[in-house]
Amino acid sequence: MALKDRIAVSRGDSPADLVLHNGRVVDVLAGDVYTADIAIHEGFVVGVDKGYQGCEQIDLKGRYVAPGLIDAHLHIESSMVTPREYARAVLPHGVTTVITNPHEIANVLGVPGIRFMLRNAETSPLATFVTLPSCVPPTPLATSGAQLDPQNMAPLLAEKMVIGLGEVMNFPGVVAADPRVLAEIALCAGRPLDGHCPGLGGKGLNAYVTAGIRSDHECVAVDEAREKLRLGMRVFIREGSAARNLKDLLPLVTPENDRWVCLCTDDRHPGELIDDGSIDHAVRLAIGAGVKPLQALRMATLNTAEHFRLFDRGFVGPGRWADLMVFSDLRAPRAELVFAAGRLVAKDGAMVPGVITEGETAAEATVRHTVRVDWNAVSFKMAAEERKMRVIVMVPGQVLTEERIAEPRVEEGCVVSDPLRDILKLAVIERHHGSGRVGLGFAQGFGLRRGAVAATVAHDHHNLMVLGCDDVSMMTAARAVAQAGGGQCVALGEKVLDLLPLPIAGLMSDCSVDEVRRLGERQQRAARELGSPLADPFMPLSFMGLEVIPSLKLTDKGYVDIGRFSVVPLYV
Repeated sequence: MALKDRIAVSRGDSPADLVLHNGRVVDVLAGDVYTADIAIHEGFVVGVDKGYQGCEQIDLKGRYVAPGLIDAHLHIESSMVTPREYARAVLPHGVTTVITNPHEIANVLGVPGIRFMLRNAETSPLATFVTLPSCVPPTPLATSGAQLDPQNMAPLLAEKMVIGLGEVMNFPGVVAADPRVLAEIALCAGRPLDGHCPGLGGKGLNAYVTAGIRSDHECVAVDEAREKLRLGMRVFIREGSAARNLKDLLPLVTPENDRWVCLCTDDRHPGELIDDGSIDHAVRLAIGAGVKPLQALRMATLNTAEHFRLFDRGFVGPGRWADLMVFSDLRAPRAELVFAAGRLVAKDGAMVPGVITEGETAAEATVRHTVRVDWNAVSFKMAAEERKMRVIVMVPGQVLTEERIAEPRVEEGCVVSDPLRDILKLAVIERHHGSGRVGLGFAQGFGLRRGAVAATVAHDHHNLMVLGCDDVSMMTAARAVAQAGGGQCVALGEKVLDLLPLPIAGLMSDCSVDEVRRLGERQQRAARELGSPLADPFMPLSFMGLEVIPSLKLTDKGYVDIGRFSVVPLYV
């Protein structure tokens, strides 16, 4: 239908496709709530007023109507399900738009991985916008499965859902004006440039912002976030599964600056998505902590839409997509009806049947069989030296780590795990090229008393990460994961206790989100039976190799000191 026909519906001359009567419209622009009917035609809101008539009419009976929620930054792969299944998890919670960086699958497969995410996302009504991964590989300090450069990234800019450059995590490269990094920034000139610069301040931060990067989701303290706001960056407050920063950062938010704050999840697991929600969970937490409801909803809608120049959403008004969330309690918003492009897609916490296309996409065959390991070259033995050693210390609720110097436990001339001190052997096996390279170190904070865990979900290189109390258990877990084409495993001795296959790039399951949630919970129970007190040890394990987040990490090339931005030895 032509624009003139939609205008006719707006005037009231023709009936709308759908009219929502007697709704209390949440005006996130003016910070107000008012009663009106909402006329929807061809997927758009065409009128917000009294007296509209529609071919279909729903009486909201005074319930609130807010814009559909928008997640400012996430990695769908971290949910361990495909974009289609991710949509099935978040749409019932009122999330209608996400901005995802397919950085994880890109580090495994490059451009084919990104195209798979784009095509799979088309099978659901969740608006899935993509920012191109900026750092594949993130650094030369780990081995990834692919490399992106401006030449092979450029064709992706023609994809209608590709909107900008994903988190530029090589901030030392930006500050040093590294030609490769600057070329990627130049490629996406005129589009949003997403940031990632934990702890960066002063003149370094000024240089980073000078490059055109206007957001950051890695703040963990108010002072850090305030400095970034002052330099013109939008702060994305993160509340995910691994990193939970909302409580610490909410004191930043004031009526004067809330338009410069957005909400994001970054990484969130299926169980939490299904039970607690996504951005809606962050909204409720913010309101519970004292943020005004309309402020919280604004940070989850309008602010994000404007930042990413998505001017067709984020607000209930004429000419905007009819992405809407209907709920009863303004102080604890929980979606009761969810509309995406004017279509009812979820009701009372469940998807409406038939709104998501089932079956494999054509691109799916290109993203399997990605684990390649030369097992003849793999060994976990570590010769002892008469010196102390570095240990990575996991920080609960953060992706940051600390470094500790400890006395090694030695048996038969080799350094071994020490479960009594919670100092466990950590290994990273290169799994993309079959090099046989293994990085070895130790980690503290996981609490295993026996056995081992292994996973190919290991940001951002996604090599095969193994943590355990003994070498036999570690080898059992690692081999089981490889045989499954990727995944997560709990093992004890030569016995596999539990295995969650992730055959799509070693990152995602081909099962439903409900099944992945069930399998994940079973696996968590198995890990707890081995002594781990953590709700989910696999999530913090996945960040033990993230060599762009301070302070000490382990890759296939060894320990990485983030402050020095270099590989450092085990012994000191």
